[in-house]
Amino acid sequence: MSTPKIGIAIAALGGYALDQAKLERGVERLRAQGCVVHNYYEPDHKFQRFAGSDAGRLAQLNAAAADPDVQVVMALRGGYGISRLLPEIDFEAMAASGKLFVGYSDFTAFQMGLLARTGGASFAGPMMCDDFIRDVPNPFTLGQFWDCIRGPSHVVRGTAAGNPAVDVTGPLWGGNLAMLVHLLGTPYFPEIDGGILFVEDVNEHPYRIERMLLQLLHAGAIGRQKAVFLGDISGYKLGANDNGYDFDTMLAYLRERLPVPVLTGLEFGHVQRRVTLPLGAQAHLVADANGYEMTMTGYPTLSGR
Repeated sequence: MSTPKIGIAIAALGGYALDQAKLERGVERLRAQGCVVHNYYEPDHKFQRFAGSDAGRLAQLNAAAADPDVQVVMALRGGYGISRLLPEIDFEAMAASGKLFVGYSDFTAFQMGLLARTGGASFAGPMMCDDFIRDVPNPFTLGQFWDCIRGPSHVVRGTAAGNPAVDVTGPLWGGNLAMLVHLLGTPYFPEIDGGILFVEDVNEHPYRIERMLLQLLHAGAIGRQKAVFLGDISGYKLGANDNGYDFDTMLAYLRERLPVPVLTGLEFGHVQRRVTLPLGAQAHLVADANGYEMTMTGYPTLSGR
């Protein structure tokens, strides 16, 4: 008996593909891995900086979620655009579809809305652009994705000097820090108690990272968590006026100020090598001064469909 092929839908909710030839190469790579690709992205319909009009991008999402031959809905890329769609997304229908939604960066807005409105899980993981279209795709990143969505559990490990000793269990949630802060005070920000919050960001100076985390603290979100786990924070430039204020200085301040443990070293963010994380899963995080291990269970998988 042959193994059923995985149906993957590509939906462009934010920016458009910058290189159509590379996108087609990525689609072929998915097909070579035994996937049936349902590409709802229409390159001729791009509008301003977006992959289409708001209505057009929403239609892509709805069509992908309604397609009976699709198991995974993958974001084309990030950029910006999902914030415009949030009031029009039928999150109950998204959750009821049983699809495995995957992406990161701007896609955090959809993922948090899904979690807040329905408790539905999703995956912080690769997107078509640029994880599948690279000249040399990162085998770790893609391996993480397939291992995670096949389940039934997923483990990530890493090394990071100086982390506090932690042994906690709770729901895993988070994503792009700027998007999380952007959702505060809206119906799309999840009210999570006893969770493990992970964050990442790019092109944000350490003082902005500090400021956003303090905003989450002052809003009452961080005090209800068991740990904050920092992923990749990169792409910024320090200036002479920083006068010694850098990432390590910021980290030391946060560890003094925040009422929960703050860990570093999570391989997630705007980098080529990236883990996949099931949002809404139950996570068990164990860490010490040398490294960490996080085991995630209780999330939807391909085998559970």
